[in-house]
Amino acid sequence: MDVKALKAAHKLLAEYKYEPAKLKKGYTDKTLYINIGDNRIEAKDVPASMKEKFIGGKGYGLKYLWDATTPETKWNDPENEIVIAGGPLCGITQYPGAGKSLVVTISPMTDIPIDSNVGGYFGPYLKFSGWDALEIQGKAKEDIIIYIDGNNGVIRIDEAPLEAIDGHVVSEELTEMYADSEEDKKNISVISAGTAANHANIGLLNFSFYDIRRRVARLKQAGRGGIGRVLRDKKIKAIVIKFKGTKGDLNKPANQSLINKAGIKLHKQIHDYDDVQCRMRQIGTANIIEVMDEYDLLPTHNYQYGNHPDTHKIASNVFVEKYITQGMPDGCWFGCSLSCAKAADNFELKTGSYKGHKVTIDGPEYENAAGLGSNCGIFDPEMILEANFYCDTYGVDTISFGTICAFAMECYERGIINKEITGGLELKFGNAIAQLELLHQMSRGEGFGALIGLGVKQLKRIFVEEHGADPDFLNDIGMEQKGLEVSEYLPKESLAQQGGYGLTNKGPQHDEAWLIFMDMVNNQIPTFEDKAEALHYFPMFRTWFGLMGLCKLPWNDTSPPDNHLTDEPAKMPEHVQHYVNIYNGVTGSNIDKDELILQSERIYNFQRIFNIRRGKGLRKHDAMPYRAIGPVTFEEYESRKERYDQQLKDLLDYNPEGKTTEEKIKIMREYRLNQYELLTDAVYKRRGWTPNGVPTIEHLSKIGMELPELVEVVKNHI
Repeated sequence: MDVKALKAAHKLLAEYKYEPAKLKKGYTDKTLYINIGDNRIEAKDVPASMKEKFIGGKGYGLKYLWDATTPETKWNDPENEIVIAGGPLCGITQYPGAGKSLVVTISPMTDIPIDSNVGGYFGPYLKFSGWDALEIQGKAKEDIIIYIDGNNGVIRIDEAPLEAIDGHVVSEELTEMYADSEEDKKNISVISAGTAANHANIGLLNFSFYDIRRRVARLKQAGRGGIGRVLRDKKIKAIVIKFKGTKGDLNKPANQSLINKAGIKLHKQIHDYDDVQCRMRQIGTANIIEVMDEYDLLPTHNYQYGNHPDTHKIASNVFVEKYITQGMPDGCWFGCSLSCAKAADNFELKTGSYKGHKVTIDGPEYENAAGLGSNCGIFDPEMILEANFYCDTYGVDTISFGTICAFAMECYERGIINKEITGGLELKFGNAIAQLELLHQMSRGEGFGALIGLGVKQLKRIFVEEHGADPDFLNDIGMEQKGLEVSEYLPKESLAQQGGYGLTNKGPQHDEAWLIFMDMVNNQIPTFEDKAEALHYFPMFRTWFGLMGLCKLPWNDTSPPDNHLTDEPAKMPEHVQHYVNIYNGVTGSNIDKDELILQSERIYNFQRIFNIRRGKGLRKHDAMPYRAIGPVTFEEYESRKERYDQQLKDLLDYNPEGKTTEEKIKIMREYRLNQYELLTDAVYKRRGWTPNGVPTIEHLSKIGMELPELVEVVKNHI
């Protein structure tokens, strides 16, 4: 059916006309509120006090979500919101990585706020259309499309019965529908989910950007925490925005020259050094697959091991030489010379709903290759690409899906589940066809694939209650925390990275702190105090990107040639100063690097208290599954026997000679769990929290967040 017929079937439910607010120093100071339950569209002013405390992006999302919900609000209640916001730096074109927006909602996985960052064009177009944030609340009765025309100042809610749901199809349909010409397609961005997000709690959101060279609408993902499930539960088929006229000064910055100087310097650095540093322009984040394997950090067979003899089959050079299109600018926002949004073109699918179709696949990102690949024992690059495609178009978080599959595969191999339970699937490590079948089942909401979509936390409960599994063993090997699956790094030998996963607000996602190399490889943070300082600074610094609408990759995936000579090379001090300069250049402020951290501290502590308000966010919720900390099984210990035996001698003065592997595992476990508790003590103290993980009133006062509603929550937990 052509797009004219699709559009003819639309039924107008509401229309709102407005005069787009003028941008000034990175802000419009207006928020677009849409309630799809009663088809209400409103403009809201952003109070000066909110702007000062919450900055933008993730901060705005958390504040609006707090105000819209109660401690009892469930993810599928009408009052739950999806909030999308960029930030004051979102949309600049002179500095790489400035096209991000943050999406916030109550997660179906964790029952606490989840925030997920995403590229594509939607965030900048939303701002240029006159809105610092978009709040969506309520539930529609039938599938709808929300359309925002940022040039003409028109917003529509249309009942839309005929368009596809899967991400790659509906993005193409709606880009074609709302563009006036081929040239105009670059002015369209579409948010969608996919058919699996109708059923799976691990559903994601796709944000499109039109690739004018490939002539295809490509997708970037807000992947974590099940936001796509919330979108589809609200019966939103898509959100479409159109804005024509992007240029470099639309943010109306206070001092354009500060931004230009920082951008020119980083562009030159990327041009001169990227090919010999991280190769982002060749392969994107997949550049580290073989590096992780070399350092025993590549999750393999459900995080049991850190390397595999077949890793060379999915090494980055394989994707570069055989699949990923080279020689094309691949930025997901204008002006990003890091160009990491790689794609495989004309890839012919072998399975599923689109078998035989030739498609453009984004990726693989490192997380996809590790999660869909090595962690499941799959070392076939074409199967990884195919699973990557179907995760995206069906609307499935690749990280969660890979980690859940790996857990289920281990349970199958250990006899905890069998073919009768899996519906005939031989769910062994390495079975790529079975993995893909789980995805196809998930898209239909049937079979064992539907169970996989519930997540590791729910699978553990089901396997115990219905199949008699040992709950302690499942808790050890089920790589989830707070209900969110662990992302794809093996943290067993890095206590700091265990904390980087466990001592987070939203769950074990590496975007808060990636400290493996500082800790394990370079030994830069040897003491508990050193680790605690790193677990204060880096989560706060990385939070700042989510306040601003920035990608973190330009910060540390390229480095100045003399960075190693600085006092704190891991912090990339020259790049930190760039960020200070571009913030001051856009907003007219005069912050320094310490104020930058303070801005993030306010939001970080707010999110912690938000969790506590919802009955989570305490020390017991920060415990990690033991597999993230040390060897659970005989096989795991024996795979690193020399290393572990030596550690018992050196760290515990324990002689392993003559001891059984089980005895050594027990001693090692006691030691490592105690180390994690000591780290937790040190981190909480550094963050200004009680030993139970609650921000103190004194600390809130110190950082300027002693808001009455926060103090009230804190008082009940001290």
